[in-house]
Amino acid sequence: MDLHLLDLHVEDLHAEDLLRRAAPQVLAALVRRYGNFETAEDAVQEALLAAATQWPEQGLPDDPPAWLVTVASRRMTDLLRKEAADRRRDERSVTLVPDDALVAPAAETEMLDGGDDTLTLLLLCCHPCLTAPSQVALTLRAVGGLTTAEIAHAFLVPEATMAQRISRAKQRIRAGGARFTMPATPDPERLRSVLHVLYLIFNEGYTSSSGPHLQRTDLTQEAIRITRTVHHLLPHDGEAAGLLALMLLIDARRGARTGPDGGLVPLAEQDRSRWDQRSIKEGVDLITDALARSPIGPYQVQASIAALHAEAERAQDTDWPQILHLYRMLQDLAPGPMVTLNHAVALAMAHGPRAGLMFLEPLEHDARLSRHHRLHAVRAHLLEMAGQTDDARACYTLAARLTTSVPEQAYLRGRASRLDMNTL
Repeated sequence: MDLHLLDLHVEDLHAEDLLRRAAPQVLAALVRRYGNFETAEDAVQEALLAAATQWPEQGLPDDPPAWLVTVASRRMTDLLRKEAADRRRDERSVTLVPDDALVAPAAETEMLDGGDDTLTLLLLCCHPCLTAPSQVALTLRAVGGLTTAEIAHAFLVPEATMAQRISRAKQRIRAGGARFTMPATPDPERLRSVLHVLYLIFNEGYTSSSGPHLQRTDLTQEAIRITRTVHHLLPHDGEAAGLLALMLLIDARRGARTGPDGGLVPLAEQDRSRWDQRSIKEGVDLITDALARSPIGPYQVQASIAALHAEAERAQDTDWPQILHLYRMLQDLAPGPMVTLNHAVALAMAHGPRAGLMFLEPLEHDARLSRHHRLHAVRAHLLEMAGQTDDARACYTLAARLTTSVPEQAYLRGRASRLDMNTL
């Protein structure tokens, strides 16, 4: 069951937000008590489904997280007993899940009284027994509350492939005997995976891959909150600081990214007086400090690019040559198709659209991007800059067909229509 698809009426938008925030807490409580991640995740999803059907009719319970723990614990008991029966264990094995596991009211608070277990849950999802893609996918599902379709879009793979990956990841967590404990010295690679997960959650919230809204503030704010937790845990880690700086600097533009009708406003056309100067200052301070004392990494480079955009009073004041230099560094540190797309834009802004178009040519044969709307949207923008109106219009139209985001569709179709009117 996907949290943001819960059929809540809204007076009940508050309830939907509450469910998203409570889900990791409830999952952590069950895993801490029962030590069975795979079954606990299934039980929590069923509790969320029960909340989706009962709360709109009955109203919010007095203690929603405790309500979810009670329902999830009961379902957990049923699932564990069924598993025991399915494995044909003798009758004693069922007593491993005693009747008092149904959780008395006094115990509900105790189960939820372990503090913020989000980071521990993140580290569990990034267990070494999993491949890096599986770590990210499982964490996005269990902690971020993203749908399987959204995660598949982030990975540029079919939804069915992602569903299998998540299911296998849960099974491997269980088979590997992973324990729900916070290690005294977290493994650096697991922390890198955690940062990557948070980066993807933030990106999905900042520009939703599908649906009627451009942004999902619940995801961006949750990603920032958890990243603050990681930065607090690792105050001298340059990449944790760089990621937090990057999120703050990009999120500072949130209020200017949409018009009164909710439509997308591109960076070059945004009213920069509406940018959040407090977030910009915090982000600039963070990245300045990180660069001064830490080995440079991909998140620090991206934060530096965002800081250059933030410090330009007008779009035409942007230091594109410096941004281009930073994208070259990023291409060396963390090469990838999305980096190449942004690199092409920076190259076009610094040296003209034809230079950017030539840089894009290899991506047209990249299977991951050939049917991805961003490639065609960037190409359309550069073709428009180059005065190739017909080709630009065709690329805008194709990009609009390929995206599942309603605001992006409207924006891309609007650009194509504007080119139509200009040729009349």
